[in-house]
Amino acid sequence: MKAENQEKNHPLLWGLGGVAAFATLLKAGWIFYSRRYIDHHAKLKGVLCADQDTFVSDTAGKVNYFFVKNGQQRPILLIHNVHMTAGLHELAPIFEAFRTHRPVYAMDLPGFGASDKTDRPYRPSLFQSTIVEFIREKIGVSCDVITMGLSSEFVAMAARENPEWIHSIIMINPTGFNMPASPSNVQGQPSFAVKNLLYTILAVPLWSLPIFDLFSSRPAIVRYYQKRFEYALPPELADIAYNAAHQPGAHFAPMVYLSGKLSTPSVREKVYRPLNVPVLVLLDNESTLKFDMLPSLVRENPNWSTVKVRQSRGMPHFDRPGETFRVMDEFWKKHEEPAGKRTKK
Repeated sequence: MKAENQEKNHPLLWGLGGVAAFATLLKAGWIFYSRRYIDHHAKLKGVLCADQDTFVSDTAGKVNYFFVKNGQQRPILLIHNVHMTAGLHELAPIFEAFRTHRPVYAMDLPGFGASDKTDRPYRPSLFQSTIVEFIREKIGVSCDVITMGLSSEFVAMAARENPEWIHSIIMINPTGFNMPASPSNVQGQPSFAVKNLLYTILAVPLWSLPIFDLFSSRPAIVRYYQKRFEYALPPELADIAYNAAHQPGAHFAPMVYLSGKLSTPSVREKVYRPLNVPVLVLLDNESTLKFDMLPSLVRENPNWSTVKVRQSRGMPHFDRPGETFRVMDEFWKKHEEPAGKRTKK
């Protein structure tokens, strides 16, 4: 009887073994294809139409940035989001909207765009320090910062530690406002261990780049942005995102992001709440973020305010530019200071 059961199980075992072998073959084939046939030296151009320069940071190495120096008002600094194919291409309409009458700077964060993309420990503190160093060394005066998504946490950290360099912050769909974790996870120890383990797996050189190539393929990029546009996706946005993601070393920082190691535990209590600078949160119908805890923070902190853009799904400055820029201008006018009170280099 036992022998009969073993004979009956043989086809099932062979079937499972065949599936596993086929999956292994697919993985090996993709790794080979990624390394042999995908060009990781694409030309990155057309990001922003402006002067471009490089700042050598003690913290982060070479930092690429774009700038215009029109007008005498307080400078604006644009900090792009952080995700698998993030970059300054996502902030182009904001740069164009204010460049005619205000100085505007836009910097590639370490690991993105044309900044250094070396294999190193990418952490929130690295981005925080780079932002402060750039404002201090290249802008030289307190500025109004506009940022998106996860980078809102880095900018808030910079403003908390160095408020003399950041006059105000506009956050577009920031992270960190979801419901808090259960009491058993407040300290974050299990989560921290899981993130480290995940990163250890993702960072293996054999498959790290091929995994990133899956996230940064043209179809994947188009799907990502189509979910975040109420109206038509500008074709140049996907093209620039693809080229930016196919530079040497472009996968290092995104792999850290994918592991979750760039998020700050309890950021609402530790970073957002202590801020003393004016903050405007611009929300829309971005489906991947939750803002359950934002209303209570705004009620308890008079320097915080929020506005929701209704007909938008993640990119209000593309989908509803007139409304978005009007809200920004009104926020800045409300918090204007005499020029003599600005911090100078």
